[in-house]
Amino acid sequence: METNAVLIESAVVFAMVLFVHTAVWSPLSWCCIALAIQAFYVQHKWDRLLRSGAAVFQFRPGASSGVLPASMVMPLLGLALRGRCVEAGNVHMERFALVVAVTGMMLALFVSLIALGVTRPVPTNTCVVAGIAGSAILYCTKHTLTVSEVIEVLEVLLIFVYLSLILLYLLPRCFTPGEALLVIAALSFVINQLIKRSLSTAGETRGEPLQYYLPVVVVGCLLLGVIFALLFLFLEAGSWAGSLFFHVLTAVLGLGLLLPWLSLLTNTHPIAWVIYFLAVDSRRPWLLGYWALLALASVAVVMHQNRRQRRSSGGKKEQASTAVRKAFHVVTVLTFAPGLVLDRPLLHLASAGCLGVFLFLEFVRFFRILPLGPHLRRTLTHFLDERDSGPLVLTHIYLLVGVSLPLWLTPGPCVPKGGLPGAGGLLPYAGVLSVGVGDAVASVFGSSVGEIRWPGTKKTMEGTATSVFAQVIAVAIFLLADGSLNLNASYSWVVGSISIVAMLEAYTSQIDNLLLPLYLHILLML
Repeated sequence: METNAVLIESAVVFAMVLFVHTAVWSPLSWCCIALAIQAFYVQHKWDRLLRSGAAVFQFRPGASSGVLPASMVMPLLGLALRGRCVEAGNVHMERFALVVAVTGMMLALFVSLIALGVTRPVPTNTCVVAGIAGSAILYCTKHTLTVSEVIEVLEVLLIFVYLSLILLYLLPRCFTPGEALLVIAALSFVINQLIKRSLSTAGETRGEPLQYYLPVVVVGCLLLGVIFALLFLFLEAGSWAGSLFFHVLTAVLGLGLLLPWLSLLTNTHPIAWVIYFLAVDSRRPWLLGYWALLALASVAVVMHQNRRQRRSSGGKKEQASTAVRKAFHVVTVLTFAPGLVLDRPLLHLASAGCLGVFLFLEFVRFFRILPLGPHLRRTLTHFLDERDSGPLVLTHIYLLVGVSLPLWLTPGPCVPKGGLPGAGGLLPYAGVLSVGVGDAVASVFGSSVGEIRWPGTKKTMEGTATSVFAQVIAVAIFLLADGSLNLNASYSWVVGSISIVAMLEAYTSQIDNLLLPLYLHILLML
């Protein structure tokens, strides 16, 4: 049954690869097809390694390796982005998109080589397929990228190697191989871009300051987590001495490293710029107040649910129901939809800040930092699911990142003044549609009224159908609320994209909060 589910998941991914190939039709799109074929073969080897316990690191149990869907995200994203940049005539972003595509292919090949290197006996057929795909990709890279761009790809690959060794050792059972590829590849690319921009000459134009807050927050939190993971090998977690050291060092890193780094990148004082940014539009304080009320309501729901679970279970650990957990998807929609319609730059900044807060609170919980750490551990216990099998609780962070990713990845320099035409106008809404609406509706209706299951999975046909219908209704609402949207004759493409991503949701065992918005974003960009 598991094999059938993996095969159908692979078929869905292959279909999306062919869609991109048909729309782009370039040597690199042929390389994507070759990469998908070799990733399919290698995925089988990874699955066998996971079942036998022969993998080098400890990966998340109860899921397939997910190598194929994860391997194709960056290459397809780069190719789709390049198409939009060619239409806009932005040569710089077109070259950047090529670097993204080739970097994704190289990282996927590296993960494949790891699996082939530790598999015994050596899988001859898979090695031949991987060799052919790798040769084709290297040949296209040689004739596509300049020397400086190839060096940039190698820099990302080097960062990926070291970061994989660190994170997979410190965070056992938090990722599948595919999820690790997706997350660590994104971190590696962001780190390399941030270092590149930081070392650029002082007179170089660096663009809008807003674009630097998210990468600095991500890299800063990564540094904070790695530093404290090493320090708490020698300090006692949960003690006041360790907690005081945590708070002091966090303040030192924030004020002494991250703020000066932001100032260097933006050529402005970060705090002064944020104050000006919030004051320049009279609607922004009202939106912030609305979001603060939603945040307080969410905290109140968590506290109420926590007390209710303790009373009803008599001290035993009981998990929150699907309906309760998916209620946070509703809160996410209520948070993001007004921001997408009224003020996307503010939503971009606020989501980056919220991600920093979520990561900081997770560090507080993980290291049992007083006074909040022990309380967060008890509170979040009831909201865990089978995917939170490692030391970190990442589900809520994946939800925020998944809904925000399409907004963060929208190619601003390649977007005309009136917005992207057709289905491209829905790009920032891809996360809200696929995760906030589709995933929540599929889970709630599938678990409550679903009877007919998809072959090889626990998901139901009723849940998938209701998910597609709910997303189409949401698109209609967004069309009424956002005057910049104009689908023209692309309604069928939007419905088809939503449907195929809903099929991926039904069959994937990976973190759907990450995969679904990325694939819907890619399809809507074509």
